[in-house]
Amino acid sequence: RSSDLATPAVRTEIRPSFGDERLSRAFEQARRALRAKLPILLTGETGTGKDVTARALHYASAQAEGPFVPLNCAAIPAELLSGELFGHVDGAYTGSRRGGATGKIEAAHGGTLFLDEIGDMPLPLQAALLRVLDSHEVVRLGDTKPRRVDVHIICATHRDLEENVAAGRFREDLFYRVTGHVMALTPLRERVNFDEVLDALLRQASTPEARVPEAVRERLRSARWPGNVRQLSHSLRRALALAAP
Repeated sequence: RSSDLATPAVRTEIRPSFGDERLSRAFEQARRALRAKLPILLTGETGTGKDVTARALHYASAQAEGPFVPLNCAAIPAELLSGELFGHVDGAYTGSRRGGATGKIEAAHGGTLFLDEIGDMPLPLQAALLRVLDSHEVVRLGDTKPRRVDVHIICATHRDLEENVAAGRFREDLFYRVTGHVMALTPLRERVNFDEVLDALLRQASTPEARVPEAVRERLRSARWPGNVRQLSHSLRRALALAAP
């Protein structure tokens, strides 16, 4: 019940491991792989914290002072995704920005490019992305001049990419290119430290520290949480909002 939650306190950043030993080990391995300039693929169900983990990996990397540039490959129409990713010159296509635009790959130079939901990237763009990853150069749409880029690559997906490769929906050569190191994120229902996750989310949600009775905690622990940490976070925020006077 909403009334079982009092209002929480100090706003703090949630660590991707939440104190979970398995995730801590997996994060450290991914951090080392990224420092060796291997591309990282984050896998896991929706809501397991792939974006948070990608940002944490960037800030733990050798290029932490550079930009962190995210792009959700499933959120942008296919006809616009190419311009967003590679950039374009003035008049490159109908609807392009006056004066041209820098693409996400160029914008990430010296830092990290995070391609979320890469399993939803259209096949033609997969081929173009592969060329960039192999050559470390990007050519804006409508241009012929290659531009050198130095970026860490982190990708994420909730899809089974190997299954997509077998079905012809994802290029096999790109699959091997982006899976330099794979980090699988554990679903919330399998976390051994649910209470630490809960308390971290409560600290992030509001002020001051929320009081959650043990009976409520037990009900929360026993839920399946198909939306994982994101679903739990939204549920807590809703309960706190409704419990407010």
